[in-house]
Amino acid sequence: MKLRPIVTLAVASVILLTTGCAQAEDSATSGIVTIKVAATVTPMTDAVEAAAKVIGPGYTVELVPVTDYVQPNVLLQHDEIDANLVQFPGFMEDFNEKNDATLVTVQPVYSTVVAFYSKNLSSLKELPDNGSVVIPNDKSNAARALQMLADNDIITLDPSVERFASTVDDITQNPLQLKITQVDLLQLNTAYDEADAVFNLPSFARLLDLTPEENGLAVEDDPQFAVTLVSREDNADSPEIAALKKALTSSYVRKTLEGLGVPPAF
Repeated sequence: MKLRPIVTLAVASVILLTTGCAQAEDSATSGIVTIKVAATVTPMTDAVEAAAKVIGPGYTVELVPVTDYVQPNVLLQHDEIDANLVQFPGFMEDFNEKNDATLVTVQPVYSTVVAFYSKNLSSLKELPDNGSVVIPNDKSNAARALQMLADNDIITLDPSVERFASTVDDITQNPLQLKITQVDLLQLNTAYDEADAVFNLPSFARLLDLTPEENGLAVEDDPQFAVTLVSREDNADSPEIAALKKALTSSYVRKTLEGLGVPPAF
């Protein structure tokens, strides 16, 4: 999800969304520690809500719903929440690099099976000359999409570039002269109606009643892209994050994810 250094704008959104200290808060009356966790869409929200039901004594989990993939990291970096469940490690690292942030991974929670989808094609091999392909504009997901195209012999990438690190500038051969457009993750579903093929994440594809297994033109599932619990470096070893990690890797969360057809990563 190429992240731009838009912390200033994002912080403005943060102020509108929430106020107060991001550290887990002790209730003056109950002594219960509230752990604030941001998530965007299913199954991220489902996993957090399931963890809230089995969190250990002395803790409660508050789901902080967000509408994009920048806010959760900005909220976390600015101490407005304690953790988030929205991304895989490469996305977090890109955010850290662009925003001088200190976020760290804590625990992979579930695997993401990505695919290319099309309203008209049944295979990437059917892509026409001068066809249109839409991929995400963030560094990590874009590289993943380009690698899928290369693995299916649609384009050729510079072999000197590390796998899953390529950009569109690393395309050395594009025999179909495809127009490859990069858009924000939240625009991928709209692009599905307009392009010949669109790379998409399962959370968004599900909203279009699409699944990788039934509708994917090409499918990829690499463990390094597991959606992962993320916290701040100064809070990652705290008791509340340890309790949250235990809850998110519980049998109850596992059953919740499997019930949604999502493979757990623990």
